[in-house]
Amino acid sequence: MAHSALLFLLCFFRTSLAGFPNQINIGGLFMRSTVQEHSAFRFAVQLYNTNQNVTEKPFHLNYNVDNLESSNSFSVTHAFCSQFSRGVYAIFGFYDKKSMNTLTSFCGALHTSFVTPSYPTDADVQFVIQMRPALRGAILSMLSHYKWEKFVYLYDTERGFSILQAIMESAVASNWQVTARSVGSITDPQEYRRIIEEMDRRQEKRYLIDCEVDRINDILEQVVALGKNSRGYHYILANLGFSNISLDKVFLGGANITGFQIINPENPIVQQFLQRWDRLDEREFPEARNTPLKYTSALTHDAVLVIAEAFRYLRRQRVDVSRRGSAGDCLANPAVPWSQGIDIERALKMVQVQGMTGNIQFDSFGRRSNYTIDVYEMKTGGPRKIGYWNEFERFVNIMDQQVTNESSVENRTIVVTTIMEAPYVMFKKNHMHLEGNDKYEGYCVDLASEIAKHVGIKYKLSIVMDGKYGARDPETKTWNGMVGELVYGRADIAVAPLTITLVREEVIDFSKPFMSLGISIMIKKPQKSKPGVFSFLDPLAYEIWMCIVFAYIGVSVVLFLVSRFSPYEWHLDENDEAKDPQTPPDPPNDFGIFNSLWFSLGAFMQQGCDISPRSLSGRIVGGVWWFFTLIIISSYTANLAAFLTVERMVSPIESAEDLAKQTEIAYGTLDSGSTKEFFRRSKIAVYEKMWSYMKSAEPSVFAKTTPDGVARVRKSKGKFAFLLESTMNEYIEQRKPCDTMKVGGNLDSKGYGVATPKGSALRTPVNLAVLKLSEQGILDKLKNKWWYDKGECGTKDSGSKDKTSALSLSNVAGVFYILVGGLGLAMMVALIEFCYKSRAETKRLKLAKNAQNFKPAPPANTQNFATYREGYNVYGTESVKI
Repeated sequence: MAHSALLFLLCFFRTSLAGFPNQINIGGLFMRSTVQEHSAFRFAVQLYNTNQNVTEKPFHLNYNVDNLESSNSFSVTHAFCSQFSRGVYAIFGFYDKKSMNTLTSFCGALHTSFVTPSYPTDADVQFVIQMRPALRGAILSMLSHYKWEKFVYLYDTERGFSILQAIMESAVASNWQVTARSVGSITDPQEYRRIIEEMDRRQEKRYLIDCEVDRINDILEQVVALGKNSRGYHYILANLGFSNISLDKVFLGGANITGFQIINPENPIVQQFLQRWDRLDEREFPEARNTPLKYTSALTHDAVLVIAEAFRYLRRQRVDVSRRGSAGDCLANPAVPWSQGIDIERALKMVQVQGMTGNIQFDSFGRRSNYTIDVYEMKTGGPRKIGYWNEFERFVNIMDQQVTNESSVENRTIVVTTIMEAPYVMFKKNHMHLEGNDKYEGYCVDLASEIAKHVGIKYKLSIVMDGKYGARDPETKTWNGMVGELVYGRADIAVAPLTITLVREEVIDFSKPFMSLGISIMIKKPQKSKPGVFSFLDPLAYEIWMCIVFAYIGVSVVLFLVSRFSPYEWHLDENDEAKDPQTPPDPPNDFGIFNSLWFSLGAFMQQGCDISPRSLSGRIVGGVWWFFTLIIISSYTANLAAFLTVERMVSPIESAEDLAKQTEIAYGTLDSGSTKEFFRRSKIAVYEKMWSYMKSAEPSVFAKTTPDGVARVRKSKGKFAFLLESTMNEYIEQRKPCDTMKVGGNLDSKGYGVATPKGSALRTPVNLAVLKLSEQGILDKLKNKWWYDKGECGTKDSGSKDKTSALSLSNVAGVFYILVGGLGLAMMVALIEFCYKSRAETKRLKLAKNAQNFKPAPPANTQNFATYREGYNVYGTESVKI
């Protein structure tokens, strides 16, 4: 049996993978100017097929390459159809303004994915995977960073329109003066010279050049020839290959040159590739050894990596992508798309992998996302990285941070402002005998120590004087609390439960959140509800109990009627049949009304009785009643344990909506902080209603400090609710006298962050330290240490509203009451029966005695004496019967 099962599994597995090919054919379309990219493409395929580090190598990559002498529509169509007829699964290649529309049309019509390192297009085209990241955001960030208000924009016609549109939109908003010139159609370098001379007459000294590397080199050659590379000129080169541009002559004149780089030379993937790349034979791989690696060649390598990763994913998902039969005619009308093309396109867009150009992933339109671009400037020692740009942080200038670190951070004690708030910062018990940072303990004290270790700084803790977190005065526009300490230069870092908000982010910088939280509701813990005397009835609703009573009576009546009508319920016992065979007595029936009630009650109590129905109809009644009682008793028993062993606390409110729609319980927040600001700025109807109440309530519902608010909750006897951060709520719930509790969910979602002044050199190091502490799990350990390990009210889950405990007498008191009541009733009924029986027996004996003592006089007429005797006997017999 085991061998059969194993054979079946093997056959199933082999069958499920039989649809995936062992050879994946990919096409390649290369221009005359992409010699190195062609070599990089073939070398990347070779690396995949021969790389011994690949643990899963389920298929072999093959390539079919077409070299285009021209980029006209005819050549592109012929090459694409050639590749399609060979049955390729995907095509890698380049396009320009002449061939782009042709290629994208074929790809969309035939469902063939085209992976390209060419300039990204803004059009939402299907089946085109764009390896080159967009530069629009980085360009706008650099223009803002350098505060350019007047400059020249030189762009290729192929790629500059979308960026030009974005620049013009920013120019209108920022009052820029932009002179734009298209240089995409220029073939004579002297045309660049005339443009530069024209701009020089306008006293233009700032240029944004958005072109390919070859065109940028031609423009810079004319810049050097005209002497426009002297000090005072600034050129931003909007190209991802800053290291591929010839800058030596331009830099010698003293001009400032800024550019972008997608290849990070410190990337291990880049270093390993270059080590092998430099050992290649140039006869087999032209431009491999003595020519600097182009960024488009790196994108080509990553494109092969993306294709391989996509097909690995398809194989793991057991998607059948095999081509069966001929590929068809790509020029057919109407076009016949490849059915598996959608699966391959979807797999390509789902790829997320690290390559030579950093993180590689795509959005739903096949464009690169979540990428980082390095920003370089020409310095005395050559190109030097000054920062980086990504979609989330925008431009980050690391040069300013390095200078600031060297001048202001080293050999200086950093002032860390914080607030006295348990469990974040507290005095130690023996703090009177300690000095400096040793006087304090708490979550933020430990966090500051960990950050200092990672950043490598000396620090001292400083408690904020006014005891506030930080809010802006609406009249004076000044900041108080810890935010004010940072804004006005009295502190370098704020390590405290300081909420990250928009208004604070405008004046200070925050790290990534070290703790996530939300606004929650604190109330005084209600008394546990005492179980009722008849709590054993709670597992079933009162409506069900009433239905059971009616069902019991109804079944008993039906059983009585059925037994009366059915002839099989009337029977004689053997003793009755043997007494007088000549005159048999009337057959009795066991199921009178009282016996029917007794039978139904015994069945319901799962006990039974001495009598059972004899007729089929009676047994049907008994059977359905037994089934009914089985289900009811089982359901009751299943719920009984939960109802009797769970203690419940009835909370007067469960959510913010409950607070807003009632008037008996007052509620408020901290007088200065993000919680109050949240309600003040909220546009949600419930929170607006709550804010309207809080700001007009008398007396004021705002607490100066968190302990004041907690004390008010404890003293209010359930008539005040305090709105505060969930972390503080959870902490106080774990502190004696254990009389507060959190109700409902969080009203919002936010986080605590480490704050630094705007532009501080410590921002990035502190941010990295927080991220590292989070990845190492130290932040979670700190929270467990100060919230639950040092808690005074039991474990984390001990404060739940429903708590399982042992049964007490109050839980089952009603059962005892029924038992005692039943016993008393039984004794009372027994007494009544005894009295009734005694009275009846006394009456019988008295009549019998009177009958014996009574002797009537004989009648005067003797002939009636016989009649007298007969009557006397009858009378006496009847008297005895009585």
